[in-house]
Amino acid sequence: MPPTLINIAVGVLIGVALLGAAFNRRSLAIVALAAAVPDADAAVSLLIPGTTNALLHSIFIPLLAAGFIYYDTVVRDDSWLRARWGRDGVRVAWVALAAYAVAGIGLDLFSPEAVAVFYPFSGRYYAIEGRFVLSTQSGVVQTYIEFADGWFVVDSPGTTATHHVDSWVNPAGEERRLRLIETGWQAVIVMTAIAAVPAKWLIERSDR
Repeated sequence: MPPTLINIAVGVLIGVALLGAAFNRRSLAIVALAAAVPDADAAVSLLIPGTTNALLHSIFIPLLAAGFIYYDTVVRDDSWLRARWGRDGVRVAWVALAAYAVAGIGLDLFSPEAVAVFYPFSGRYYAIEGRFVLSTQSGVVQTYIEFADGWFVVDSPGTTATHHVDSWVNPAGEERRLRLIETGWQAVIVMTAIAAVPAKWLIERSDR
């Protein structure tokens, strides 16, 4: 799975793009933290084996959070979020939720280590891997979405009982490696996130 630094960088980019008038250091830090939170289940795996990429990567967490925010801000007459933190607080909540789901869970789902997205109801890990190519001989080639016997096929390396997701907190062997940046594209993502923050401030000041 991508290093947590990459999850944070993508979360920062989501914050820069979506926070709008609510953009400030505090709100951006909340969004970046939300993107990093799912990887904390690696530490929980020391106490509960098999929870890495499962416990906090469950799709039910953002779904329940989305349901709460929607109910509180749309259905209820008196919104708790709006009353406590105002309109900006509601926006930060939605953007943080997007960062959690997209940067925190989504990135790991598209990696070989896989994610148990239906945990705790299912311990099966799923990984969406493939390619999308335009070829002069083969035409359009995509292997992300495949069907077999009328069913959507997704790669699975195993379950929480059989598949171990290696991490610095709970490594597979004796060596511990804190992965920060492993590939060129990851370095580009981090540098883009670093540059996007001051660029956002400059653009906002120039528009005033």
